[in-house]
Amino acid sequence: MLCPWRTANLGLLLILAVFLVAVNISWPVQMARNAVLCCPPIEFRNLIIIVWEIILRGQPSCTKSYRKETNETKETNCTDERITWVSTPDQNSDLQICPVAITHDGYYRCIMATPDGNFHRGYHLQVLVTPEVTLFESRNRTAVCEAVAGKPAAQISWIPAGDCAPTEHEYWGNGTVTVKSTCHWEGHNVSTVTCHVSHLTGNKSLYIELLPG
Repeated sequence: MLCPWRTANLGLLLILAVFLVAVNISWPVQMARNAVLCCPPIEFRNLIIIVWEIILRGQPSCTKSYRKETNETKETNCTDERITWVSTPDQNSDLQICPVAITHDGYYRCIMATPDGNFHRGYHLQVLVTPEVTLFESRNRTAVCEAVAGKPAAQISWIPAGDCAPTEHEYWGNGTVTVKSTCHWEGHNVSTVTCHVSHLTGNKSLYIELLPG
């Protein structure tokens, strides 16, 4: 996955960086994919030090730093081997997560110190988890649709609309949510119903034929 805000027009980004000293980006990333987080576009010859601050839920703050003058790298409280420099910091200041796990939800900030001041770029990384969708008929012309362990919570709708109970949400300790919708259709004019699940990772529809009753 490429860095957000990456562009071929580096000159334009360098001009913007003078004015946008601090930038924060909300970035959703799907679990199990790779992610690359970019520092501000500062020329290497102007660099003094690079610091990546990584703040993950329930963990001590991790810092990865590189000092140009001594060509020295240092890490503090960094235990996740999936979070690394893309290359050696003197070649590429970007950070990569390979692959993204649900525990990588958090805030990532690159600080680049130069003689002209410090430049920041931060990422509020939101890990997306695709829910597992199931649909079944529980009893007389009543169908149950579940979107299990999605992040964020999925939304469920029915075609055609039925007589539905309030949607149930079950929250898990890892930040995922199971959503359950139960609907009933009276009479025999409806033979097939479709459960449509909407989610940031993609939508899914399942259908079921209702028994006559």
